[in-house]
Amino acid sequence: MDAERTNKFDSIDLDIARGSTADHAHSLAQGMSWVGIIKLAFQSIGVVYGDIGTSPLYTMPGIFPYGVKNSDDILGVLSLIFYATLSIFMTKYVFIVLSANDNGDGGTFALYSLICRYSKSSLIPSQQLEDRNISNYHLELPGRRLRRASVLKSFLENNMKAKYFLLFVTMLATSMVIGDGIITPSISVLSAVGGIKMAASSLTDNSVRWISVAILIFLFWIQRFGTHRIGYTFAPTLSVWFLSIAMVGMFNFVKYDPGVIKAVNPFYIISYFERNGKDAWISLGGVILCLTGSEALFADLGHFHIRSIQINSCMVVFPAITLCYFGQASYLRLHPGDAISAFYSSVPDPVYWPMFVMSVLAAIIASQSLISASFSIVKQSMALGCFPRVKVVHTSNEVEGQIYIPEVNAFLMVACVGITLGFKNTVQLGNAYGIAVGSIFVMTSMFLTIVMVMIWKTNLLLVLAYVLTIGLIELAFLSSVLYKFMEGGYIPLLFSFVLFSVMFVWFYGYRKKYKYELNNKVSADELIRIASHPKVMRLPGLALYYSELVHGITPIFTHYTNNVPALHSILVFVSVKSIPINHVVPEERFHFVRLEPRNLAIYRCVIRYGYQDTGMQHEVSEEMLVSQLKEFIAMVDLNYDKWAGDENEIGPRDGGLVDEALKDGGITHLIGESEVVVRKASTLNERVMINYLFALLNSLVRQQDQIFMIPRKRLLKVGITFEI
Repeated sequence: MDAERTNKFDSIDLDIARGSTADHAHSLAQGMSWVGIIKLAFQSIGVVYGDIGTSPLYTMPGIFPYGVKNSDDILGVLSLIFYATLSIFMTKYVFIVLSANDNGDGGTFALYSLICRYSKSSLIPSQQLEDRNISNYHLELPGRRLRRASVLKSFLENNMKAKYFLLFVTMLATSMVIGDGIITPSISVLSAVGGIKMAASSLTDNSVRWISVAILIFLFWIQRFGTHRIGYTFAPTLSVWFLSIAMVGMFNFVKYDPGVIKAVNPFYIISYFERNGKDAWISLGGVILCLTGSEALFADLGHFHIRSIQINSCMVVFPAITLCYFGQASYLRLHPGDAISAFYSSVPDPVYWPMFVMSVLAAIIASQSLISASFSIVKQSMALGCFPRVKVVHTSNEVEGQIYIPEVNAFLMVACVGITLGFKNTVQLGNAYGIAVGSIFVMTSMFLTIVMVMIWKTNLLLVLAYVLTIGLIELAFLSSVLYKFMEGGYIPLLFSFVLFSVMFVWFYGYRKKYKYELNNKVSADELIRIASHPKVMRLPGLALYYSELVHGITPIFTHYTNNVPALHSILVFVSVKSIPINHVVPEERFHFVRLEPRNLAIYRCVIRYGYQDTGMQHEVSEEMLVSQLKEFIAMVDLNYDKWAGDENEIGPRDGGLVDEALKDGGITHLIGESEVVVRKASTLNERVMINYLFALLNSLVRQQDQIFMIPRKRLLKVGITFEI
């Protein structure tokens, strides 16, 4: 009996008991009232829609950089704009992609985490069966009647190349969105400020660029005040902007050529391609500019609410920009020579200066949508181990997704200023912009197709309909913008390559280090031997040993005991783990395991976070951890006595030892700082990746004690070098 009891409790990797877990219904996201939705809808106007709302400033010049050859081409282009906006912006993003959110969060990494959760395709081996008990996990395996979902799930789980491909596409899409966030402020502000030249011809292009730079620096400076404050500040302005462009568009539509309403007939698209051939295909690179900001709609979802975004899209944004484009087309039918400045040329003289001021303000706001999206996706990628650790500041107590990242903000500002000064006009910027937008569209559709088949279990005919319509349209757009690669299109790819390289190097080194610790972990028997050794002193107090390793004990522990043969009276090995969901409720955050025999007082704690959770400050974390530890000990001792047949006998409880340890020695935090180097026999690529690139990134990022705000007076760092 004793031998069996020892075997049952001799592994720290096993789940022998669990702290109290809240009921699933308690942890489900609470529904938001309509008052809250309308409030967020108002804020979202000032953050999400600026990019697509200012697209009329530069779309027509991007389509007709050399003027209009045939007045009927305007009808074909208008029909392209109308149906592109209807199919991709409205149908795909507003009604389909937004529904593929991960418990309210959007973006490429939200889709990736959703796929990883359902198919076990994560490349970091930190999954545990207990993760499925988290209420937000929502794991539903495919039924037998839908074999294709099971086949796809099995393929992603068992094919390592498929796992790497998913991760690489995710990193590339993330890099593209950030690259998009660099180009958006530049093209929006330059397009708006460029309107001043029509009224003040003495201004040079150089003056316009420097005015734009000053506006951009101001925009990035105010990011520190938070999305919610920016949203309330910008929302009234952008609301007036949408109303203004709708009214001007309606005025032009009625005054010049109401016959452009014929463009709702897709026949004009066919006629346009028959008439222009290759030139019509090339012009798709300009048409795609009317869709800029569609991806930000999804990436910014965590800042707001799906209903608030859908309401604004249907009732405000789509009607306003549609009227604006129809108004521009109506004006150009009678003034085809003004295509290069279609927006400002079509504005009536009495309202020219008010519209100019509004366009500059709207351009500033347009930049906000991609800046906010960049913050969101960097935080998500960092939580999943795909981006170096940076400081994340939460700027709202009401909406958790509203954040500010100083390092990313500074990078975006420097890059935007460089792009603005380096490019001569918005046409070249438009070429660069189109490649970023088209690439993101295609990659999002690829992930969405996987979600449809494997998670939603959508009818195969509907999946094929999506791929053969929206999917082919996006591929046509992408093929067109790639044609302009040498005309500025290389810029987003260059930025994306740099960001992708940083993400890949960090993930490569992080995974190598994690696997080394996993392969060299301290066994339960070895841990018992160390803790029971007569030469190892037990000091009063509670020690928290932090480690990224979830399965087993990091080898840093043996390095510590070999040099310092002393352990605290209560040991808790703490691992901070990211779950592929957006949020873990506090009641389910801590998962405990106890190592037997009980008198060693050694525990394992896994602190589980979603990729959108805030890292708790040390006071809250300590309080919650100690409280959960006591609750766990009380429950496991009671279960142990019942299992052993001693349920009528009340023995000593370790919970009192926790209070005694805290009183006598307090809490000590121990963090391992590991340096990773490769063996001499390693290849040149491995030496460069680990010894130089990963080491450089690791030296620049924020350390764990900074992230968790551990007080230095109670912190002990243990350094070690891993040779992998």
